[in-house]
Amino acid sequence: MVAPKVFGIVLAGGEGKRLMPLTKDRAKPSVPFAGHYRLIDFAISNLINSGLRQIVCLTQYKSHSLDRHISQTWRLSGMLNAYVASAPAQQRLGKRWFAGSADAIYQSLNLIRDEKPDIVVVVGADHVYRMDFQQMIDAHMASGAGVTVAGIRQPRELAHQFGVIQTHPDTKGKIARFLEKPEDAPGLADSPEEVLASMGNYVFDASVLMQAVIEDAESDESDHDMGGDVIPAFVERGEAYVYDMSRNDVPGATDRDRTYWRDVGTIDSFYDSHIDLIATDPAFNLFNADWPIYTQQWNLPPAKFTTDASGRTGDMTGSLVSLGTLVEGAKVRGSVLGQSVRVHPGADISDSILFEKVTVGEDARVHRAILDKGVIVAPGADVGFDAERDRARGFTVTASGITVVAKGLVVA
Repeated sequence: MVAPKVFGIVLAGGEGKRLMPLTKDRAKPSVPFAGHYRLIDFAISNLINSGLRQIVCLTQYKSHSLDRHISQTWRLSGMLNAYVASAPAQQRLGKRWFAGSADAIYQSLNLIRDEKPDIVVVVGADHVYRMDFQQMIDAHMASGAGVTVAGIRQPRELAHQFGVIQTHPDTKGKIARFLEKPEDAPGLADSPEEVLASMGNYVFDASVLMQAVIEDAESDESDHDMGGDVIPAFVERGEAYVYDMSRNDVPGATDRDRTYWRDVGTIDSFYDSHIDLIATDPAFNLFNADWPIYTQQWNLPPAKFTTDASGRTGDMTGSLVSLGTLVEGAKVRGSVLGQSVRVHPGADISDSILFEKVTVGEDARVHRAILDKGVIVAPGADVGFDAERDRARGFTVTASGITVVAKGLVVA
C-alpha cells in the first residue's frame, strides 16, 4: 500500500491580544519560550518528528520576526522537496487580509493545489505539547471521517477557553456536539469535572478540506473560523470524529508529561507553563532526546556562573539558563533566563522569566515578573514586589500578580 502524501499547514497569523505587551511588537507564535525557543517551534517540531516534509506557516499579524525565524531556522533539503515555508497573506482573492483561520486556508488553496496531497494536517502555532501526528493520521484514515479533531482532557472550569467536544455514546469517536468556548459545559460521563477540549489540531482528506473552506467562504453568516464555523459544520453532517490525545504514544515521553498540552494564550498561562518546565520532575520535559523540540542554534558562548570581583558567591537553583548568559555573584531561583542575559553582582531573581538580552543591575531585585527583550533593571531597582507601584510605572500586572515589563523598557 502506498503511503498517503501529507501536507502540513500551521495557522500562525494570531494577534495574541491576551498576551500583550509580549505581542506588542511581534506575532503570538513568535513569542520567545523557555529561554531560546519560539512558540511556533513546538508545532513545527511535532510535524517534522511525525515525518511531514512539506509544511507552510500562514502568517499575517506583525510577522517580520516570525518570518525571519522560520527562514533562518527551518531549512530542509530542497533536493527532496522538503521545506518549511512562511506564507503571508497575499491578497490573491482581492484586496483584503485573512478574515479568520478558515479564510486563511481558503486564500491559500493554491498551496494545496500545487502539492496535491492526499491528507492535510492543520495545526495551531501557539501551544506547548508533543504529539505524533502519524498516529492521528492513521486513526483518521481508519475512521473514514471527513475531519478528525485532536482532543485532550482539561478541567471543566477552563472549558470557556476551548472548543469542547461531546461524543456519541453509541458511536466510538464520532462527535455529537462541538461547543465553542461554552460558559457552562457539561462534564464527561466518567469524570464530571473534566471536558474533552479541542487542541486546535485537525486532519482532513485534502479534497474535503478544500470543499469545506470554499463553502465557508460563500457563507455571509460565517466568521470564517476553523473551530467556530468549519468544524461545527462537519459535526452537523455527522462527518467529524475525535482523536483522543491519551492514545498518542510519543517516544521518550514520561507518564507525567505524555499528555501535556498548554494553551499559552494569556500571561498567566504563559507564566505557569514556564513553571511547569523547571520542577525536578517537570510537567513537560524539554530533555526528551527521542522527540526533540528544534529551534535556531545561535553562535553564543556557554552560560557562565561566577563569583563577583570581591569573591561574593551567587546561587543558582531550579532554573533554566540559555547560551550567552552571565550570572556574576547573584542569586537566581525558580526562573528561566533567555540568551545573553547579564545578571550583575548582588542581584536577586526569583520565580521570573527573562527574555533575550535583559540586564539586571547590581543589587537589583526581580520577583514573579516577565521581562521582555532588552529590558534593563537599574542597579538597586526592583520589580514585582509592589503591584500598585508597578502599574503606576506603566507595567502590566495580572490579577494573579505577575508583572510584565515590555520590550526595551528601563526599570529604575
